[in-house]
Amino acid sequence: MKIIIQFLLIILIGNSACDKKSELPQPMTDSTPPMTEKKKYSILGLGDSYTYGQNVDTSERYLSQLYTKLTNQKYNIQYPKIIARTGWRTDDLLSNIKIDGDKNKYDFVFLLIGVNNEYQGLSPESYRSEFVSCLDKALAFASGISDHVFVVSIPDYSVTRSQDRQSVPNAISLRLDEYNKINREEADKKKVNYIYITDDSRQAYNDATLIASDGLHPSEKMYSQWVDKILPIITKKMQ
Repeated sequence: MKIIIQFLLIILIGNSACDKKSELPQPMTDSTPPMTEKKKYSILGLGDSYTYGQNVDTSERYLSQLYTKLTNQKYNIQYPKIIARTGWRTDDLLSNIKIDGDKNKYDFVFLLIGVNNEYQGLSPESYRSEFVSCLDKALAFASGISDHVFVVSIPDYSVTRSQDRQSVPNAISLRLDEYNKINREEADKKKVNYIYITDDSRQAYNDATLIASDGLHPSEKMYSQWVDKILPIITKKMQ
């Protein structure tokens, strides 16, 4: 009997120790979720002298200014890659995209091409066909996300030429309107963003500060006006 009582006491004491152990305070855990790194956005520009930024510093290109303004708003942006050169037509851009061989994907892609097609007297029909191919390349770079592709209209360079300044619209202006009608139609078909800056470029008729030192291409000031149109659209897509 005595042995049984001792055995029961041992069990009771053990259970009591277990209960006390379970009452010990548990280590505190940090309930704050770990900070996630902000997404770093990438930008690609495709085009000609207007994207290349002829006769302005590289920091004054429209995509460079866009980069600066987005960075100032605390967006995490890679410096834009540019596939563009002065004098390129649509076929030149297509050839050099192939030569460049870039297989990367970009968050946002900008396309502005066609002024040299018009300047060299190429037909609107050939422009349409090659512009569609350029737009398809832009979409491929953007992983097929049409909402992340921007087509920018062709500026009107005729307002910088003394022989054409007598009237606006003039023959060049009318041809450029036809080209811009084409690129807008094709942009709408693909459901990409369309940034119309042609009328803005025509302000240079009365404001020489909108023209670069070569008397032909846009100045930093004109490019800044383009960025003011692009900025609210692209930031909305980053939210």
